Amino acid sequence: MMRLFDTHCHFQSADPVLISEKLQRARAAGVERILAVGGSPDLNEAAITAMQVAEGVYDMPDVLCALGYDRDQTGKPRQPVPECAMSAWGEIGLDYHYSADTRTEQIALFEEQLDEARRRGLPVVVHSREAEDDTFSILRASGARGVVHCFTGTPGFAERLLGLGFFISIAGVVTFRSAGYVRDAALVVPDDRLLIETDSPYLAPEPMRGGENEPAYIVHTCDFLAKLRGVASEELAERTFLNAMALFSPA
Repeated sequence: MMRLFDTHCHFQSADPVLISEKLQRARAAGVERILAVGGSPDLNEAAITAMQVAEGVYDMPDVLCALGYDRDQTGKPRQPVPECAMSAWGEIGLDYHYSADTRTEQIALFEEQLDEARRRGLPVVVHSREAEDDTFSILRASGARGVVHCFTGTPGFAERLLGLGFFISIAGVVTFRSAGYVRDAALVVPDDRLLIETDSPYLAPEPMRGGENEPAYIVHTCDFLAKLRGVASEELAERTFLNAMALFSPA
């Protein structure tokens, strides 16, 4: 069985029973590692819980976590991020599709979070939607390393990010009939910079689209992307697994 690494998963609830059920289904599907991602106080808490639930349990994937504050936290009081063994900082970034009116505040928060990641020596998990120029300029100035997750930008944007040393992560959007632009971008990413993710509970891939996404469904994105790139699913799974290990695992 191929081994898979879901490099971006949100747990909406910190209920250990619900988390345990999702993790067991993921392991049965060949998912060996998951990056549980925060972005708000509730998501940060759930990511930590997922890591704790999976620790030392044989029928669950190894769970790493990324914590931080995303663009939706602008203007809100923020608690300190809980201290734990983090593998990345995030998700953080910019979204002008829904929240262009908070552009200035988003940029300030993004830069603050990049500073915190640099202070901790962690890679960053970046969200960018309809904010390509600002995202690129800020990342270039920061000297950060990491991944732009659930990539939905142009091939040109992907190439600029690759020039900064960033990884590009492809989610289930690539399987959507209307997402030719994502497929075009996915094809410019070299083998050694490619990651895959679910971004669950959002964006379930075909043929699961319309329901809640979960880490077990990463296999569908892997299969689709492998066919798109002309390689075996096992080869793409292993390549992206190793890439994720290189970015997120401690030395």
